[in-house]
Amino acid sequence: MASRQKVSKCGTLTTGPGSPGRAREGVVTGHLFKVTRERAGLTQQALAEAIAVDVTTVQGWESGRRSLTAIPSAQFRQMRRHLLRSGADPALLVLFDAAMDADAVLSHGLSDRRSGDAHGHPLANWVFTRSATHMIAWALTGTPPAALPRPPAGMPRRRGPTPDGPLLGEPERRAFFDGLRRSAEVADWTGAECGLLRRQALYLCSYDVAPDTHAWMTEMRGRQARASQRSAWNWADARSLATSLTRHGERDALHAFIERGMSDDAGELANLNYWAYWLGLDNLPRSDDAFMAGRAEWDAKALLRSLVGRMSPELGCIDLNVHSVWSLLAARPGALAADHELSCDLKRQVTRLLDGGVVSTRSRRELDAVHYGLKLNAP
Repeated sequence: MASRQKVSKCGTLTTGPGSPGRAREGVVTGHLFKVTRERAGLTQQALAEAIAVDVTTVQGWESGRRSLTAIPSAQFRQMRRHLLRSGADPALLVLFDAAMDADAVLSHGLSDRRSGDAHGHPLANWVFTRSATHMIAWALTGTPPAALPRPPAGMPRRRGPTPDGPLLGEPERRAFFDGLRRSAEVADWTGAECGLLRRQALYLCSYDVAPDTHAWMTEMRGRQARASQRSAWNWADARSLATSLTRHGERDALHAFIERGMSDDAGELANLNYWAYWLGLDNLPRSDDAFMAGRAEWDAKALLRSLVGRMSPELGCIDLNVHSVWSLLAARPGALAADHELSCDLKRQVTRLLDGGVVSTRSRRELDAVHYGLKLNAP
């Protein structure tokens, strides 16, 4: 377990001069740029000539040795427009903001500077969405983000020893996770004003496969349990930590959170607001978790469609996903109106889960209620 220090500043991991973290500050953005160029059918040379740079510059961007975030914004926009005109997938182009957010976190964690207080950490400044979080995880686990479109059918595989993703080396990953633990512990000591940093750092730490990760997260949960649960940051913190622990095979914390954290209308609303933001349906930037307690505007049908797609028995958080669908239909009963395809998709997923026997007793009751409602509203 990382040591806990009684300090007011949030330090970052110290690495030596010329460290890999320093040399690859744009690894996620660079790899996304490479994927976008390749799927558009452009060579590095052709793209370099089109945007008037040397081919070694394009190679540096794609490897992460040169950071795309460091180039002038006008040049970056011009490059994206050229990629679009050249046939690049627009769904890839819209992911660059999330990739840049990911690189900001990775660069901070691998920086050789011990800078500022906890408020200077990127994870303390804004609430990350699923796209940005999965971009970070891409560099830590090698798993492509859910938002990344599949390659076109028939696209040839890369030749040679080129990497399939922006996965950091093991020393970099270990250094990054150690720094995250320190940041989470410093934020825990600081209190509610650093709740966003604590929550988001803890969530990312759940991707760590080190043998002591589960025990460390369990200890952090114990500290959380001793704190007041009344503030918005504690509610969101408890939710994130409970979902994180499922990645390590523990579901009891999630079941306890569903029972206590969503026992009233305020908790149910906060959960749906969180989902809408996490999945990109509430596209307003958020500087803290307070928005979860308000009445945010989002499309109920779009949220239901996204949640139905997450009703897979293989997911560790399946019980939370089931509860969220049940809760959304209770709050917005018209979400299924005039959408026969969505109703059929939901019915298939509900039937699959009821037959599978992998969900909790509470989830089975909620699935039965959803199934009954679908039957009543069947044409």
